[in-house]
Amino acid sequence: MNALLAADLPYWAQTLVRILGGLVAVLLPAGTIVYLFLFKMMSFMQSRLGPMEAGPYGSMQLFAEVGKWLQKEDITPARADRIVFKIAPLVVLASTFLLVAVVPFGPDAWFTNFEAGVFYLLAVSSVSVLGILMAGWSSANKYSLLGGLRAAGQLIAYELPMVLAVIGVIIQAGTMNLQGIVVAQNGGEIFGWNGLGNPYILTQFTGFIIFMIAVQAELTQTPFDMPIAESELVSGYMTEYSGFRFLTFFIAEFATAGVFSLIASVLFLGGWGVPFAWFDWNSIDDVSDWMNIVGPLIMFTKMMALAFIIMWVRFSFPRFREDQLQRFAWKVLIPVSLVNIMITAILKVAF
Repeated sequence: MNALLAADLPYWAQTLVRILGGLVAVLLPAGTIVYLFLFKMMSFMQSRLGPMEAGPYGSMQLFAEVGKWLQKEDITPARADRIVFKIAPLVVLASTFLLVAVVPFGPDAWFTNFEAGVFYLLAVSSVSVLGILMAGWSSANKYSLLGGLRAAGQLIAYELPMVLAVIGVIIQAGTMNLQGIVVAQNGGEIFGWNGLGNPYILTQFTGFIIFMIAVQAELTQTPFDMPIAESELVSGYMTEYSGFRFLTFFIAEFATAGVFSLIASVLFLGGWGVPFAWFDWNSIDDVSDWMNIVGPLIMFTKMMALAFIIMWVRFSFPRFREDQLQRFAWKVLIPVSLVNIMITAILKVAF
């Protein structure tokens, strides 16, 4: 992306390229996750075929679903706060676009290259909480309000383990720049051997597990789906939404799953890179330009592997009770993540 923008393009063309790139980076993973995992993987896990009529092997079912929701009437409850009610889905979706803006896809394929990229992504990931609270409060529905309050309590509780899980990566890499974290993993060594680089999933496996659990909770996916528990709250904060606005919430949910998978692949799986020793690269300055094309494909592959884990857990585990959910965050994940930080800091100083 940066290499493309480095050409002498006018400002309006650079802006258009960034917008189109952001749409592809958000919507393509979302659509792929919905079709492969929600439509097909869940069907096979339940011993059924899933969608088969729309297109070959049901491959066009996603477009049929989008077309169906676009045709539905956009209903606003009579007692709802109309402005807040209509803005809430856009706030949730906007947080996803803010997240993808900081993800590097290649040595020069990035939208932004903040030095404090990790701090930025952890900050903007909490914006979705505001959208969910807005949706729950403005719907004038007790089920929606209860779902919004549950979501706020859950997301606040699980953002802290997520932050603490990432600190171990920052300590090891010595930087908060996501591109720097990718380079540190692919240019690193394990006990003097650089054949695999130093992917942090090996040294920060505890942090990786905590991060993925926190992501599951941030997405309100089962077993952390208390805010939208159908058996209790109908659909929680989304109960009163229909048509395009419900579709926006739906897209935001799976797009955020894809973006968080991209972030996890950068932090723990080496991101877009391959071990530099494979091609006798010593630093990012030596990395070939073709990695700007191959890098996004590597990232997409790693993203799909992590998204598979998220969806597999979603379709396999029962829902937590609210007290179990909070206890797990405050009494298990946070203490374990603090111990992980302490051990990582000690080993960083010692070695």
